[in-house]
Amino acid sequence: MHPIARALISVSDKTGLVPFARFLAESGVEILSTGGSARALTEAGLPVTEVSAHTGFPEILDGRVKTLHPAIHGGILARRDRAEHRDALSAHGIAAIDLVVVNLYPFEATVAAGADREDCIENIDIGGPALIRAAAKNHAFVAVVTDPADYEAVMTEMRSRDGATTLALRRRLAAAAFARTAAYDAAIARWFADQAGEVFPERLVLPALRRQRLRYGENPHQEAAFYAVEGPEAGRRPGVATAVQLQGKELSFNNLNDTDAAFELVAEFARPAVAIIKHANPCGVAEAETLAEAYARALACDPVSAYGGIIAVNRPLDGPTATAIAELFAEVVIAPAVSEAARAALAGKKNLRLLEAGGLPDPAAPGLDLRSLAGGYLLQGRDNGRVDASTLKVVTKRAPSERELADLVFAFTVAKHVKSNAIVYARDGATVGIGAGQMSRVDSARIAAWKAQAAAEATGQSESRAKGSVVASDAFFPFADGLITAAEAGATAVIQPGGSLRDEEVIAAADARGLAMVFTGIRHFRH
Repeated sequence: MHPIARALISVSDKTGLVPFARFLAESGVEILSTGGSARALTEAGLPVTEVSAHTGFPEILDGRVKTLHPAIHGGILARRDRAEHRDALSAHGIAAIDLVVVNLYPFEATVAAGADREDCIENIDIGGPALIRAAAKNHAFVAVVTDPADYEAVMTEMRSRDGATTLALRRRLAAAAFARTAAYDAAIARWFADQAGEVFPERLVLPALRRQRLRYGENPHQEAAFYAVEGPEAGRRPGVATAVQLQGKELSFNNLNDTDAAFELVAEFARPAVAIIKHANPCGVAEAETLAEAYARALACDPVSAYGGIIAVNRPLDGPTATAIAELFAEVVIAPAVSEAARAALAGKKNLRLLEAGGLPDPAAPGLDLRSLAGGYLLQGRDNGRVDASTLKVVTKRAPSERELADLVFAFTVAKHVKSNAIVYARDGATVGIGAGQMSRVDSARIAAWKAQAAAEATGQSESRAKGSVVASDAFFPFADGLITAAEAGATAVIQPGGSLRDEEVIAAADARGLAMVFTGIRHFRH
């Protein structure tokens, strides 16, 4: 244990500062401080020594230089267990500093607020990180606090240990301090890269804050945690990282992954829409005039797979839709907002996780997608590619009808969010069969057709739900067999990227069966 006799306080975030400093003063701790922190403490009637008085050197350069002085850093960095260090302090009249309380200029908040370049530069803290790193390095003797949430821990130890702190606490605070300065520097580095237009800088730095320790990862033998983006980007993209959990059990690794997939998908649509996800793949997606209607149509695509799934909606969740959802066992429901009626309808489902995201992600916005691999990472731009009817190229003798065209765009949009190889049958703004994640595209087409037939039989229909549908393929048909399978299932129009060496063969197969087909020129592989 090491007693605290002298503390240096210099904070931008003054949350809880006065009560903490009052405790220190009442404990006999001498307080050194600077600028706004010193003023706040003085106004609270607390005894404070200005750093300039302590060092005998005034603040200069508009406050850029105030704590960068041997009387400060020597007092922090000196090892108390070394005679030569103690002698050096004595020889130069330097007083030891046992506690450093510093949080940094609000660089991240300044950038997030849209400040100009000069303001952002001025909010890059220099002295603060230097103080934090010095105290954290010398944590054997010095406690460093960078988060007001840790004031209580320091006070608790000082109360129970005669004004001292334990090495265990100082180690924990030091780890938090280095993590904070690392994240701060990462945010600055990211900002400079953005200013230079460098999407892929030479060094990748990713500040993130742990939001939740998870019970386990994809499987019980894997450890896991959930991190949210930290810095200027924090909270910019509504979704699982911004969501407030209104009820239900703790979210799992798979819940979070699947919920993100569902919410990103449903945000693609302008009309009221619902997506039901299982293992990161959609098992039903629909849009309609109301959420309740969209939910019923999405569920009809594959009601068996929907059991235990994730449900995402792109409108405030209303009472009628929530009432219908309550009839199904679902793991998670996420919405941009949740009405009181919806909360009441789902309140009885104690284990259901209900999330309110506060908005919808913009599917067209740029962003980054990071994945790990052995010894490194893959970083790419988010797939924000989109198609509309005006960009499609008709390649068959027959052009799609107006209804087919709308369904083709809908189906291709859904296919963007289905694991490759992806095949999606859709009709009237709803999926009727989805084939995902197969090594062969023709197998995906067969599975989607089988799903459409099974869904029809489950409701007593003799005719497959794929009859009269359109079909979307996330990438080109390498052979005509996948298209022929879709035609045999009852599809009347096809949308695909095109670009195969056998495009002419595939087009001929479509013409021979009276299908309309359009090329998008854009592919949506999803692995």
